[in-house]
Amino acid sequence: MHDELIAQAQAWLTEDPDPETRTELARLIDAQDLTELAARFSGTLQFGTAGLRGELGAGPMRMNSSVVIRAAAGLAAYLKKQGHHDGLVVIGYDARHKSHDFARDTAAVMTGAGLRAAVLPRPLPTPVLAFAIRHLGAVAGVEVTASHNPPRDNGYKVYLGDGSQIVPPADTEIAAEIAAIPSLTTVRRPTEGWETLDDSVLDAYLARTDAVLAKGSPRTARTVYTAMHGVGKDVLLAAFARAGFPEPVLVAEQADPDPEFPTVAFPNPEEPGAMDLAFATARATTPAPELIIANDPDADRCAVAVQDGTDWRMLRGDEVGALLAAHLVRRGATGTFAESIVSSSLLGRIAEKAGLPHVETLTGFKWIARAEGLRFGYEEALGYCVDPDGVRDKDGITAALLITELASQLKDEGRTLLDLLDDLAVEHGLHATDQLSVRVEDLSLIAAAMRRLRDQPPTELAGLPITRTDDLTQGTDTLPPTDGLRYTLDGARVIVRPSGTEPKLKCYLEVVIPVATHAELPQARAQATALLESIKRDLSTAAGI
Repeated sequence: MHDELIAQAQAWLTEDPDPETRTELARLIDAQDLTELAARFSGTLQFGTAGLRGELGAGPMRMNSSVVIRAAAGLAAYLKKQGHHDGLVVIGYDARHKSHDFARDTAAVMTGAGLRAAVLPRPLPTPVLAFAIRHLGAVAGVEVTASHNPPRDNGYKVYLGDGSQIVPPADTEIAAEIAAIPSLTTVRRPTEGWETLDDSVLDAYLARTDAVLAKGSPRTARTVYTAMHGVGKDVLLAAFARAGFPEPVLVAEQADPDPEFPTVAFPNPEEPGAMDLAFATARATTPAPELIIANDPDADRCAVAVQDGTDWRMLRGDEVGALLAAHLVRRGATGTFAESIVSSSLLGRIAEKAGLPHVETLTGFKWIARAEGLRFGYEEALGYCVDPDGVRDKDGITAALLITELASQLKDEGRTLLDLLDDLAVEHGLHATDQLSVRVEDLSLIAAAMRRLRDQPPTELAGLPITRTDDLTQGTDTLPPTDGLRYTLDGARVIVRPSGTEPKLKCYLEVVIPVATHAELPQARAQATALLESIKRDLSTAAGI
């Protein structure tokens, strides 16, 4: 085992084109650090529908130039087999460690394979890349980003020519091409020959952002904005200026790109503490802003916080999804409203009342973006698609514009986003959602929890009988198979699934309580909170987590 591991590492070392990871690996070999070498050479990062994502470092189980070059070569081979022999591949990247290097590696491989490659001019939001694919008529796009993962991670997201992320069977076909590459020495990587785009693509994206707003709509709502140390600031400020909104007050400590993400444990607005600086900025701002907007580091997600009583609170993704849907309905939008199965059933009620088609998809925007006739799509993890003809993916910039337009309109009426949420609860029932999310070091714990739920299925949660259990590995009439369990209860719904991008088991809870009048809302909210807590406790016990 010892000799085999050292030989594997030596073979990798001879091919590694990056002096930094070569030095790192040589040090591990010299030190005979078998534990660390085993962790890096226990397999290879798996290319799936989320592309690649992992910790930076040397070896096949880490994100590095060698892994990226293989992934790019596999993608190029796949595209050529699809008949795209000289098609254009657009490449974007965020401001994380090594992102620009990996973008350049990808451009070199595409050029060497006879395809045309174009790289965005600097670190830009992921939605700009998704837009550029369709705008430029590309056959594929690559975004180098780890979104809201920890600072030590990076990733590689692949889009095809329709501007949406890959879904099966493309992922397995690309993975097979990656696996078929015998050695990096067989991959041609010229040092030039690709194009670095100018700002015209970004200008075209910004010109489209205007289209999400209604002509002549109020633009008065004041915002505090955090880019969460990512790449959103300049593009969001430009979009807000074009739209004529008041200039957002920036959370200064988090405004500029910083791959170390120094002020947050996890650069994800959903994580505890991530919004603390934004709340502090809003409290110190006069006059008080109507809302706080946060993007995640690659600005494809949008978080919204509002003043609730004397302090600020973050709205759930489901609440923002319902608000945007109600706003679009009020504006006369037509087309399909789509959401992932783990998002709130309130969207279906809003769509039904408006006489609009509604579909549920598997989690992930790669599925939502494919809904037929899509007009609006969202998932509870702060992802919203409000301009599907421009960006067929989640877009934290256009979502921020649309929610600020809604806040402006309500402000003109002397109302707030919370008032509209109350109205929706009275009209459709109070839909309260929550999540039980368990992060693990050992991935086998997730498999064990899923196995336990299948072997010893719960019959009730929080005293509510489970009226139906769907094992989603079997697929349904409308959904392809996925690893998950869905429980339907009397007045509640629970879905349990392993995360596709992080070492987490995620449980999504929703309770629905009928409400006849606004006066009943406080009691209904208290009842919903107690029910959700009770479901969480019982579910933890059932899953053994």
